[in-house]
Amino acid sequence: MGRNGGQVLVESLVALGATKAFGVPGESYLAVLDALHDTKGRLDFINCRNEGGAAFMAAAFGKLTRSPGICMVTRGPGVTNAAIGIHTAMQDSAPMIVFVGQVGTDMIGREAFQEIDYRAVFGTMAKWAVEIDDVNRIPEILGRAWVAATTGRPGPVVVALPEDMLTSLTDAQPLKSPARIAEAAPEAAALSDARALLAAAKRPLILMGGCNWTEAGQAALQSFAEASDIPVIAAFRYQDQFDNHSPVYSGEAGVGMPANVKRLLTQADVILAINVRFGEMTTDGYTLLSVPVPQQVLIHVHGSDREIGKIYQPALGIHAGPNAFAAALLPVSGAWADWRARARADWEAGFDLGPLPSPVDMGVATAHLRDVLPEDAILTNGAGNFTVWPNKFYKFGPKARLLAPQSGAMGYGLPAAIAAKIADPARTVVCFAGDGDFQMNCQELATALQYGAQPIVLILNNGIYGTIRAHQEREYPVRVSGTDMVNPDFVALARAYGFHAERVATTQDFPAAFARAMASETGAVLDLDISAEALTPRMTLSQIRAAALAKKDGR
Repeated sequence: MGRNGGQVLVESLVALGATKAFGVPGESYLAVLDALHDTKGRLDFINCRNEGGAAFMAAAFGKLTRSPGICMVTRGPGVTNAAIGIHTAMQDSAPMIVFVGQVGTDMIGREAFQEIDYRAVFGTMAKWAVEIDDVNRIPEILGRAWVAATTGRPGPVVVALPEDMLTSLTDAQPLKSPARIAEAAPEAAALSDARALLAAAKRPLILMGGCNWTEAGQAALQSFAEASDIPVIAAFRYQDQFDNHSPVYSGEAGVGMPANVKRLLTQADVILAINVRFGEMTTDGYTLLSVPVPQQVLIHVHGSDREIGKIYQPALGIHAGPNAFAAALLPVSGAWADWRARARADWEAGFDLGPLPSPVDMGVATAHLRDVLPEDAILTNGAGNFTVWPNKFYKFGPKARLLAPQSGAMGYGLPAAIAAKIADPARTVVCFAGDGDFQMNCQELATALQYGAQPIVLILNNGIYGTIRAHQEREYPVRVSGTDMVNPDFVALARAYGFHAERVATTQDFPAAFARAMASETGAVLDLDISAEALTPRMTLSQIRAAALAKKDGR
């Protein structure tokens, strides 16, 4: 009698290697949910509390595992909630497939209940958006979606599933295995040209990023950089992809970019950019390299030919995957030892901080985390000024990971931490969250409880939307509007969700509280008392306001 479309879809996903699907159930894809009943232990449905949280989990899962994170949501309101995760996966270049219910094919185009034209809505947000209109083509379209999500520049794919496509019977056979797509390799002549440009440099620099590195690719790049004594900086929120303990690692080009990293990018005469899409944060608003032709000699290596020359015209563009390119590199030499040494010394000096005017000093707390967290810890964060601590004051070794959104999406950190615990329950996962950021998706603590995937959550509680307050005081000093918050009792809230929870009132209390959090079998939420004055590591809120007032008064 054949299978229905839902069964073909689910059996194909199992064959492709999917093990988890994050979602919120909906009547538009009941046939898929029914098929998932038979795949428990192989492909499990993780029942989330909001589609935004589910999409964040899928995006983070894909970023961590390099295999598409699977998200399943219902039509209309369901997928519009999930849009934030789709946007984040695209900006992160993270593999993800979103399956969304759709009205039956007999109703499409009538603005039926909860109907959306998914190709129109997500066509510019996702890497590919498609709607299945023939049940027999489910294996074909799913196979293409998997390849699209994982190759070139990885990203999210949206697959719309009309209800009748899921309930109709078909003789089409499910996929048996994923297609093996070899990574694009560099031409020998291009490699030779790249080495010649680097060898002729006086101040060479490597800029790397992306989440589709393999361990072998990372090791090959590190070996090349160290043998060539060339400083390495990471693109925005991809500092976990290169061993920070290496003598060539010199910082992250991201939001709040330190002056020494800006100096490296502007003063470099040759930049080898590998697997980088040149986003706004990595270029400081496209100011560190001239558009469209940089003053620096640019060698741009990317697995997608669409990224090469998209913004900056390179002196040499190489269409190659990062791992294949790194494996083919041979060391170069030149008289730039002082350049590399200063780059590293400036990065190390950035960890020196004076005391902060806050009951809990996050400089001291983060230094403690550097000392006590295991080498394979996973750190996550959403968006806000608090992200400076995991992003700028933690040193990521080769086994540590950072899950942080290039989209700057609030609310990402907690779902990402839950996804990380689901992917690898034995690893220590620590989520950094501002009080506003945490409340974007705090209901996902219930998902963590249900699946025993309970991370440690640090809430940096200062009672304000800190990033916006900083901008507000800088542009409209003293005129505070819309950035104060009245928060709930986070400890009581976390305990209601089955977590160990504590209020941490002083810096001295943090080490013992964190030790208890590490020992807890139910995860932990630590509510940290942070002063709004300690808004940045080196400038207080009052200093930001005073500087703005002085500028306004012409002083």
